[in-house]
Amino acid sequence: MRNTLLALILAGRAGTAAARGNIEVLARTCNSCHGVGGVSAGATMPSIGGLPRDYLSNIMKQWKYDERSAITMNRIVKGLSNDEIDALAAYFAQQPWVPVPQKANPETLARGKTEVDNNCADCHGASGGDPDVDAPPLNGQWARYMELELQKYQSKEFKMPHRKMRKAAQQAKPADASAAARHFGAQGR
Repeated sequence: MRNTLLALILAGRAGTAAARGNIEVLARTCNSCHGVGGVSAGATMPSIGGLPRDYLSNIMKQWKYDERSAITMNRIVKGLSNDEIDALAAYFAQQPWVPVPQKANPETLARGKTEVDNNCADCHGASGGDPDVDAPPLNGQWARYMELELQKYQSKEFKMPHRKMRKAAQQAKPADASAAARHFGAQGR
């Protein structure tokens, strides 16, 4: 009896380790776009390491079930099970958030700060580094990526299901939205 119990415990631990290993292998496929550890090196691709688990899981499932528009992610996640999506979300949420501060001129930063204070700070924080639990950090996220996302929220052609975000984005003039993205992109920790 004791040997059987020990064997079951060891098998369970081996299964957990194997599942973790499979997720690490699956997560490596994300590296070519989102960077090692989820830290993107490209201005149009978001960093995802350190984003909230529930946020990542929710957004991937929105792509999977065609509730949210994307250029490629909806096709990529279609082949994943919900368990794999949840495991990937947990994996990337455990990675550290690494801001990549970008430069912006003082005028753009001032304009962006005004827009952030008026429309973004309640959910994302004044610098983007103190978000609500269901919002991602934006401090040091790629400004160009954020500009592209804001354009999708401003367009009626794209499915972007977060109503509060859509409303805030649609209230902003394109230049103000761009300045807000550059403000957040210029922030460090």
